[in-house]
Amino acid sequence: MSVMLRGNWNYPTTIWAGPGRIAELPAACAAAGIKRPLLVTDEGLKEAPMIKRALASLPQAALFGAVRGNPALSHVEAGLAAYRAGSHDGVVGFGGGSALDVGKVVAFMSGQTRPLWDFEDIGDWWTRASPSGIAPVVAVPTTAGTGSEVGRAAVILNEETHQKKIIFHPKMMPHIVISDAELSVGLPRAVTAATGMDAFVHCFEAFCAPGFHPLAEGVALEGMRLIRRYLPRACKDGGDIEARAYMLAAASMGATAFQKGLGGVHAIAHPVGSWFNTHHGLTNAVILPYVMTFNRHAITEKAELIARVLGLPTGGFEGLLAWVLEFRRELGIPHTLAEIGVSADKAPIIGREAEIDPSAGGNPVPVDAAKLERIFRAAVQGDLAAVGAA
Repeated sequence: MSVMLRGNWNYPTTIWAGPGRIAELPAACAAAGIKRPLLVTDEGLKEAPMIKRALASLPQAALFGAVRGNPALSHVEAGLAAYRAGSHDGVVGFGGGSALDVGKVVAFMSGQTRPLWDFEDIGDWWTRASPSGIAPVVAVPTTAGTGSEVGRAAVILNEETHQKKIIFHPKMMPHIVISDAELSVGLPRAVTAATGMDAFVHCFEAFCAPGFHPLAEGVALEGMRLIRRYLPRACKDGGDIEARAYMLAAASMGATAFQKGLGGVHAIAHPVGSWFNTHHGLTNAVILPYVMTFNRHAITEKAELIARVLGLPTGGFEGLLAWVLEFRRELGIPHTLAEIGVSADKAPIIGREAEIDPSAGGNPVPVDAAKLERIFRAAVQGDLAAVGAA
């Protein structure tokens, strides 16, 4: 048997999907064995009615609402302090990807004795963790983007080095996800677009990553199809519950698919977010066509299939790239990194850090610091021709 036909496949967790299902949060906590949850959420959500209602439904819960975009070690440490001070026995992660990531890491670290960076996603470092020290998590996403609710990892910023680190453990997967479209209705149009494009990039990079994982590829293709159909609707009318529901599903599908791998978009976006504090999904959306252009010759067949599944008027790589550019315009996504406050003055650092990012290993074409720096510079300038061939 060919070694190319080997793979380790893990699929996600229990998901309770449907409008209004946040009412089942107490039942979800009970099913996960959580009696005294710490509810972890974003700074921007902590005063929201949905958070107040959730807390009211969980009489022994406490709130930790000090998570900001691009979550960092300091957020985790503050969350851990709150968790221990309240003698909690589990976490409800409630919000966008940042809140979910911090919530998952707080639960993961609650019973560990080693420092967080000892569990970075390198080799078998995850085996250093004590599985019995990992508290259960219930995840409640309010954005349709990262898919962190079905992930076994979290991205945390090391503020000292300005590097985003991926923390991984199989038991970091939330026990139950409540995927309630009504919770994402109030999301602003620009955030809906940026997070939705994040989900698209997850599906796209996973589908194009090398490796044997037909399950992930099938999920990724359907995720892209749903996003093409429903993201413009969710942006046009934030109260479109059907569009919101399908986008939440597509976000979970993207994170399910990317266990196969990611690629150059994420490899560059992670250090850009670390150094320039940009929104992760928006950064991915801007960088996507530049990495596509670089990978062109390696993804010709894949692009043809994606174009067919999406029902694009023009097939092949050219048709797909043209559609991505038009889709971004329709959603109000900028064409250049310069437009979101990113300059080229740290280009050599971005290139070096993108090369060592775990996502780089999934790129369809082998990449190094020089190639990644070249793609980054092209994305700052908005010059697709400057990307050059792989």
